[in-house]
Amino acid sequence: MNAIYRQHAQTVYKFLLSQTRDEDLAEELTQETFYQAVRSIDRFDGRCKVSVWLCQIAKHLWYQHLRKQKREVPLPEEGVDVPLPSAEEETLDQEGRLELLRQVHQLPEAQKEVVYLRAFGGLSFREIGDVLGKTETWARVTFYRGKEKLRSGGACDEK
Repeated sequence: MNAIYRQHAQTVYKFLLSQTRDEDLAEELTQETFYQAVRSIDRFDGRCKVSVWLCQIAKHLWYQHLRKQKREVPLPEEGVDVPLPSAEEETLDQEGRLELLRQVHQLPEAQKEVVYLRAFGGLSFREIGDVLGKTETWARVTFYRGKEKLRSGGACDEK
């Protein structure tokens, strides 16, 4: 299992980072992913790559975390002074991010997933292809097409 960890930990971490956008949470869920993989190794039937299987476990753990977060009400931390951007700066930044995410969300499913993994997760095209069970070339082409749709504003053209 050590060899599997060394070979796939970075891919699983980057996948989770693309989903969570939180380095600490991605690291925690990566560790939990490998713990769960060890516990359920007897259920791995080899019909997919190990990296795909691990990312499926990771995705399941991420969804589990989200469900748990919905049930819990976060308490504000005391004594933490963080410099805040002006309301105008924050609004402009937030609107830009939200608009980009809206446009990415409008992309066809494959392009959306590749754009998320590449842009927000920092995965290489090889890693994306590996995670999604496709080739590196497929990941490159899919990302390029998604990026071109975003540039042209045509993300809503296809579903």
